[in-house]
Amino acid sequence: MSKKRNRRIAYLCDLSPELDWSYSGGNQRIYIALQENVGDVVVLPQSWGLAEPLRRLLHRLPEAVNLRLRWRLHLMLGWLVAGPVNKALRQGDFDLVFCAYSLHSMAGLKLPDHTRLVFTADATPSVYKSSEVGQSFGSYLSLSRLFDGFVRRREGRLLAACDLLLWPSDWQDQGAAKMFPGLENKSNVVPWGANITAPEKPAVKQLPSDGRPVEFLFVGRDWEAKGGPFVVETLELLQSRGVAVRLTVIGCEPPVSAPFMEVHPSLDKANKTENETFLECFARAHLMFMASFEAYGFAFCEAAAYGLPSICLSSGGVPVVDGKTGFTLPVGATVDNFADLIEKLLDEPNDYKAISTGSRQYFESTLNWESWAKTSDRLIKKLSENPPV
Repeated sequence: MSKKRNRRIAYLCDLSPELDWSYSGGNQRIYIALQENVGDVVVLPQSWGLAEPLRRLLHRLPEAVNLRLRWRLHLMLGWLVAGPVNKALRQGDFDLVFCAYSLHSMAGLKLPDHTRLVFTADATPSVYKSSEVGQSFGSYLSLSRLFDGFVRRREGRLLAACDLLLWPSDWQDQGAAKMFPGLENKSNVVPWGANITAPEKPAVKQLPSDGRPVEFLFVGRDWEAKGGPFVVETLELLQSRGVAVRLTVIGCEPPVSAPFMEVHPSLDKANKTENETFLECFARAHLMFMASFEAYGFAFCEAAAYGLPSICLSSGGVPVVDGKTGFTLPVGATVDNFADLIEKLLDEPNDYKAISTGSRQYFESTLNWESWAKTSDRLIKKLSENPPV
């Protein structure tokens, strides 16, 4: 009897998963998880074929313009851009095309009859833009509004063409179902994991009881977008109430300073020394505090890996289970509301320890890439048992 071949997967994204920074590291983690747990993965070309000179020109533009213009043009020119990808699909004999993040990469795709299409992303353009999260940031390019109708129609058709949709949060799942009825039977919520190597067994978190400051952690590239000013104002209020605080900032350089603030503008996880500093910040922290609008938020998964409770807004798809891995407050909550919440938690050391333990347990059961891959593998296997119509 011949041995059944391993599943062959074509990985589709507009940025290479070999770039550890692409899509906040999630692109690489998804690729590795598929390779280690689901099948043999081959990365499809990112070249635009005959339109490659245009892609190279776009990458020379300021990053903010490039990011917003490139995916719209990719969506519009899919019939031309997809040439190299379609050629690779014809030659590769793949069982599955797995598209991560870049929905526009599926524009112009021509699948062989036996090949299935799976898509995952923490947000899609129209769902994001119409949401509370997207509207909080507004439009960088006012001209982009002229494309909204076109983008929404294309988005709906591309999602409908997928055989399986893997959303990391209920927020995106519900948003897509509401905007594009008919996706329910192919949609599944499978949370993503942490983009760090988790400690085997982190020390049980305990609040300081000897006058040492409560350690808060803030991780993000954009100080304003991640709610940095709000965090500082809240900690200043806690200080005025007699709570000793310390804030460690990773990933950006705040335009303001405070005596209780330690800043690491950039820590490269690929650098051994800097990665050790990064992980040490998680190990010594007592609370992750981010008052931001998030489509997902890998930092919260990383916090859970260290048994670190999170305090945040209940917006978007943040992977924080209220009362189990941390606490959320509704959009519009004030500095006083957050200070009251934090002070109440600090007054209940046993509750804090329970949430710290719950955070790590949730990481072990759910917020890790092996768990994501195993669930995805089961869904893909089920898909393969039902041939395309």
